Parts: sequence; C-alpha cells; structure tokens
Amino acid sequence: MSGSFSHFDAAGNAVMVDVSEKPITARTATARARVRMQPETLAMIQAGTAKKGDVLGVARLAGIMAAKRTAELIPLCHPLPISAVEIALEPASPDAVEIIATVRTTAQTGVEMEALTAAAIAALTVYDMCKSVDRAMRVEDIRITHKSGGKSGTFTQE
Repeated sequence: MSGSFSHFDAAGNAVMVDVSEKPITARTATARARVRMQPETLAMIQAGTAKKGDVLGVARLAGIMAAKRTAELIPLCHPLPISAVEIALEPASPDAVEIIATVRTTAQTGVEMEALTAAAIAALTVYDMCKSVDRAMRVEDIRITHKSGGKSGTFTQE
C-alpha cells in the first residue's frame, strides 16, 4: 500500500488528481459482483419469466450505461473516453448471478471505477427487476479482479 492518498492536497482538501503529465496508455479493468437469491428466483431468470422482462439483458445494458456515466457519479473521477464495455451475467446454480464487467480505454488514468460502477449497477438492476418476488436478495463481493496499463502495471486477484 502506498504512503498517501492521491485525492487530498497538503491541507487535507479533496482534489481531483492532475493527470496532465501522465502518458496516454491502453488501460483495462475487470470487476466482479454477485447477486444471491432464492433458487426459484434464479430459475425464473433463466426461464425468462420475470414480470419485468429479460433480467440479464436489461442488467447488461444498465452496466454499460453506468460505465459511461461514472464520472457523473463519483465526485473526483475523471471523465474518460471509453473504448469498450463488456458485461457478462452468468447464472451460478443454485442461487446466484455472477457479473463480470470489463472496461477499456486509452487514456491518462485507469478505468477501475468504471468497471466497479458497471458491475454494481448491473447487480442492482438484477435486484430491481426481481425484488417483487425475492426481497431477500443480496448484492455481494463487488471487487476489482484485474487491472492493466499505466505506471502501476498489472494487478490480478480472484
């Protein structure tokens, strides 16, 4: 862990990090999330019988939209030219949907926040679309699993 937080100046004020001197490089980040639910809820999602429609398809679009709007949601996050957003929603029997969000850019700063936001919003969309039948669902384990590009190089965790 590094010695200081980059989003504070010497007086302790919150600041947006100045990235103007950083080189433009290709950057990628992948985040994951999980939505736990009753097995019957997962079966309903897989059968396509949710009252609100295609749960996984709508959640995929929500995740893509969220990645593109991250700088509007996270106060000190830089707006970035996003090159690609991939959202995979995978049923994980017997009781979960796994979400994998990968975001790419060529910029002066990374896309970890975009990937995390995409995974979180996709998970929240699954919850929203199924809450009428399963209020006990849980959004869990939102985390970065991979990041590459930039000065700090590659980071991977499961």
